[in-house]
Amino acid sequence: MSDRSGIFAGEDPFVIARAWLAEAEQAEPNDPNAIALATVDETGLPNSRMVLLKEIEDSAFVFYTNYESAKAQELEQAGKAAFVMHWKSLRRQIRVRGSITREDGPQADEYYRSRSLKSRLGAWASKQSQPLESRGALMAEVAKVTAAKGPNPPRPPFWGGYRLTPVEIEFWADGAFRLHDRFRWRRKEGTAEWEILRLNP
Repeated sequence: MSDRSGIFAGEDPFVIARAWLAEAEQAEPNDPNAIALATVDETGLPNSRMVLLKEIEDSAFVFYTNYESAKAQELEQAGKAAFVMHWKSLRRQIRVRGSITREDGPQADEYYRSRSLKSRLGAWASKQSQPLESRGALMAEVAKVTAAKGPNPPRPPFWGGYRLTPVEIEFWADGAFRLHDRFRWRRKEGTAEWEILRLNP
């Protein structure tokens, strides 16, 4: 497409996404890898929350969570999800929709080991999305887990990653007079060829 140049140039959307994220890492004051992850529950009611994107692979996006959380239950039930990554400093966003699979192997182990000890122990202590009596009760559970698991806790069996393989990616950049630039990459399935269209703002 002749007018897809500058920040939109390239034939691989994952390369473009990594480039935009790298720019955001130099400009955003906090969590440039934050995404608003959208799911639906068993009734079709939407849900969204902020999650940290941990990797942009060659064909997918990876994040981590507690498998017993509300978000994980919704991801497992629907097998699909969407997210938007927005950077105020760059006035850009990336929107992604696709299918969900678990990342529950060595890659998840490696990422878990890379986290701070307090974060690793917190993953064991928190019954994510479940009712909590008080913060004191949570801290007591952290102390109990610290004594039981020691300085090198293994990854909990109920904690790991999800991989979103997109069928649609949209790159959006702010334009003068609200005439924004939008390019949508779409394919029928995770291995098909991309169709690229410029969209009206």
